[in-house]
Amino acid sequence: MKVICAVDGSEFSQWAIEAIGALGRSALSSVTLLHVLDTRHLKPAGAPHVATYRGVKAAMDKSGDTVLRRASGYLETALSQSAKRPRTDVRTLLLHGSPASTIVQRATQDGSDLIVLGTRGMSDIKGFLLGSVARKIASLAPCPVLIVKHPMHQLRRVLLAVDDSKHSRKAAKFLRAGLLPETAEVTVFSSVASPFTDLAAEHLSASQRDTLVRPQIEQAERLVAGIRQDFLKEGYAVVSEVQQNHVVDHIIKRADAGLTDLLVVGARGLSNRERLELGSVSDSLLRHAPCSILVVRGARG
Repeated sequence: MKVICAVDGSEFSQWAIEAIGALGRSALSSVTLLHVLDTRHLKPAGAPHVATYRGVKAAMDKSGDTVLRRASGYLETALSQSAKRPRTDVRTLLLHGSPASTIVQRATQDGSDLIVLGTRGMSDIKGFLLGSVARKIASLAPCPVLIVKHPMHQLRRVLLAVDDSKHSRKAAKFLRAGLLPETAEVTVFSSVASPFTDLAAEHLSASQRDTLVRPQIEQAERLVAGIRQDFLKEGYAVVSEVQQNHVVDHIIKRADAGLTDLLVVGARGLSNRERLELGSVSDSLLRHAPCSILVVRGARG
């Protein structure tokens, strides 16, 4: 698996590096540590300013090299924690441009299988309207994106949220492809939305409500049972769970209770208008889930 890890010298990018060390032993063939310098605001305005421009750019490049050198040291330490881990090629890369678009372009160019980055998260109205680098990358990336919101020294409890879609099946397949350590415990979770409103429920008997809901619950149970069997065949510890409630609310409650190290969701692409007007489950979880999240969009296979 070819991984790009975005770093900027912050505490959050160190979380991303540590998270790479927590992934499965056989998953990582190469890791590229990428630092993007946003020099778009630096413009040489006339001959008297050219020297100043070059000096500032050279200083930024030097600081970028320092960021990458330190990040490389952190990564080597993280990868060395397991003596049985296969050799992983590590390289560093310094680029200039818009951080989000440059990271996405490089991942596309390299044929990367995973982008990893750390973030403090942004769930306020400013974050919703403007978007953070993490949200932009998750929306535009050609491959899955792991967004690390907290230190993740170990990857023990994984919650895979699924529905009956090809995107969920791709997420499950990607997760089984050596990404998880052998000790990880996976919960395959699906939520069943109520087919009637709360007002309508007041006029239905318990047996009538059950008659309407039961087919959806049984379908969800078959779905998670099938995905659970796929994980069991690969030797993972896995359980399944079906709830009748709002998927976002349930997952956030689990994460708040400290029951999830990593949330995994499959996602389809959304236009800017769709994200602004309607949003999506993956986008809502990306903004509000307190745990780290793997958004699987565009995975191969």
